[in-house]
Amino acid sequence: MIPPPSPRFVSPRLVLLPAAVLLVALSGCAAPAPAALEPSADTHGEIAGAAELAEPAVGLTSIDSAGDVSHLDLLDEETADLGSVRAPAAVHSDGRYLFAADASGVSVVDSGVWTWDHVDHFHYYRAEPKLLGDVPGGGVATVATSTSSTTGGTGVFFPDSGEAVLLDTEALSKGEIVESFRLRVAPGPGLVVPAGSFAAIAAADELTLHTADGSTVGDAVSCAEPAGTITTRVGAVIGCRDGALLVLVEGEEPVVERIPYPEGATAPRATAFANREGRPTVAAVAEGAGAWLLDTRARSWTLLPTPEPVVQVTAVDDKDANVLALTADGRVLVLDGETGAQRAASVPLVGASLAAGQPVSLIADQQRAYLNGPVEGRMWEIDFADGARIAREFAPERTPLFFAETGR
Repeated sequence: MIPPPSPRFVSPRLVLLPAAVLLVALSGCAAPAPAALEPSADTHGEIAGAAELAEPAVGLTSIDSAGDVSHLDLLDEETADLGSVRAPAAVHSDGRYLFAADASGVSVVDSGVWTWDHVDHFHYYRAEPKLLGDVPGGGVATVATSTSSTTGGTGVFFPDSGEAVLLDTEALSKGEIVESFRLRVAPGPGLVVPAGSFAAIAAADELTLHTADGSTVGDAVSCAEPAGTITTRVGAVIGCRDGALLVLVEGEEPVVERIPYPEGATAPRATAFANREGRPTVAAVAEGAGAWLLDTRARSWTLLPTPEPVVQVTAVDDKDANVLALTADGRVLVLDGETGAQRAASVPLVGASLAAGQPVSLIADQQRAYLNGPVEGRMWEIDFADGARIAREFAPERTPLFFAETGR
């Protein structure tokens, strides 16, 4: 039986900064490079030394098995080498930075392209890409980001040493690695999840809130077996065994809400979330049973049936309620997010990579999806609204073990 929601707790000391949601529309054809503009009057997102652009400078930033970093500009299809970082065991990105983790730390890459969402309009920027340095720690870290690449924090949790680190994201945007706090908790699975200039730490079956200097705010909340996190326009999601916790702000006060799985649910829990960046609905695999959709606005879960078992899923959360899924034989499915019916499917693309246990990522934006195949040595751009058509196929010189869509 699913336990009832825990009481929420509030503290006037916690303030959540406005979230930034980066929505990018790509065409399947190459276009001229973005033109620089004069800085906007409101200066939101402006960083010294960066050029403001007329459109987003969207690219695919990838890291190979040796740690070599490359950036493919999707507008002119030119590739630039950005240098080398630690050989990655895992990589996380917020759409600007890439965080490459191995057993002894995290290397930070600034792709140099990003978007600032000012709610009713957007600002697009390009600066020189940089390798920012390393954050030491024990064990392959989990990394959690917000929807802003210039404000707030970035969370890093090292499972072997139990070190919970909050990085200053504004300092990252200036080329510096600055730790707002580094706390020790019990070793094991855990998360540090930014919430404005504060952070939630989920470890040892509980969640605590902390100010930027590491001070604790309010009382701990239970979160058994924390796994998986994502930030939407509504707030930060943290997966727990019995559902999810949503960390948000009402007025100027922080609130932690529990969103339990539906009563009587027997499908496996969600352990990793994905969506079109910032959108309120997120998706997760319910292994062998379909996909979970979590609507953070409605505070509700839906178990979406899938026509066959899937290994990855992401919610586009567009007007057509598209959900994208990856099958075990490497096909991309386009599903109806209300019924689970299959709308389209690609040919098998990454079956060899999945069979070999290589890291494959399916990333969606407003009009396109992107997929990497380490064994196949390819990256693909997929028009999911046009029958899962392969819009472009890229064969980079360096095998894309991990990649991220950047500039969005």
